[in-house]
Amino acid sequence: MNEEILRLKQLKKYFQTKEGTVKAVDGVDLSLKQGETLGLVGESGSGKSTIAYTVMGMYQPSDGELLFRGEDIGYKQSQRSKFLKKNIQIVFQDPGTSLNPRQSIKQILGMPLRVHNIVKPAERTKKILNLLEIVELPKSFINKYPLEIGEGEKQAVAIARVLAVEPSLIVLDEPTSALDVSMQAKIINLLMELQKEFNFSYLFITHDLSLMRNVATRVAIMYLGRIYEVASAREFFQNPLHPYTKMLISSVPVVLEVEEKMKPLKAESRGEIPSPVNIPTGCGFNPRCMERLDLCRRQAAELIEVRPEHYVCCHKYEKWRDIDEIQGSS
Repeated sequence: MNEEILRLKQLKKYFQTKEGTVKAVDGVDLSLKQGETLGLVGESGSGKSTIAYTVMGMYQPSDGELLFRGEDIGYKQSQRSKFLKKNIQIVFQDPGTSLNPRQSIKQILGMPLRVHNIVKPAERTKKILNLLEIVELPKSFINKYPLEIGEGEKQAVAIARVLAVEPSLIVLDEPTSALDVSMQAKIINLLMELQKEFNFSYLFITHDLSLMRNVATRVAIMYLGRIYEVASAREFFQNPLHPYTKMLISSVPVVLEVEEKMKPLKAESRGEIPSPVNIPTGCGFNPRCMERLDLCRRQAAELIEVRPEHYVCCHKYEKWRDIDEIQGSS
């Protein structure tokens, strides 16, 4: 069994603003094993990127634990060792802003090699050319600058920069949302091939649920700072439980009629995500939920396991543990 590489235990990240306290991440429990892809999905404002930046050390948790290979690293945000900086890397959404336009590709890829002493100075150019080959870019790119190449090619360079230090965990913060459709497919295929070859663990942040069907090992749905459902990708799409999950899947565009028939019934999209400063009482989703109970307006539900490795945060399922009973009660 693959070892657990990352675990979030009741992780919280709050921000103080003039309007009040923003509970961007409010008691999140998640885990990620070596070699798997955990897709973290939700609408804008749900807290996905806050989790990504907290894992990266850009934010310090307000409370809870952030464990990497069993060690709590949450308090080390301002003093992370080279070991952590090397082993936890990120690919940002916009490659144009994550690459220094004044540096050549050779300088961009050479810096992590130098900082982490990956290869001897005499071998750096050879290593850089190898990295370009791995991400399917021409060797001639070594002397180019970011402004001279396309957006997809910039993202490939950003991925090569991450690969340079041979990390264990890569956070993918919407890595294809700034690209056109053809480039999206190319970058996704590249990421999947690299994972097969190097056994990377991916925390894949996205708002595109359809992307997760063929990419993720497991999928977690986030809403207003909390996790509402977690399951394997197969289970997630075949048997979604939470009304919010059903609403998201129902809104995924499809081409074939058979795909339309696979969508959940009676799960139309309604309303917009509230402000994280003014979260509704009870379940945060209750104002938009077509299946809400009276209890949902008064009390938030807990994330519970309703069948092996399938968790849901919904009062509707609190008294059930067997999936056959759940389906029978619908």
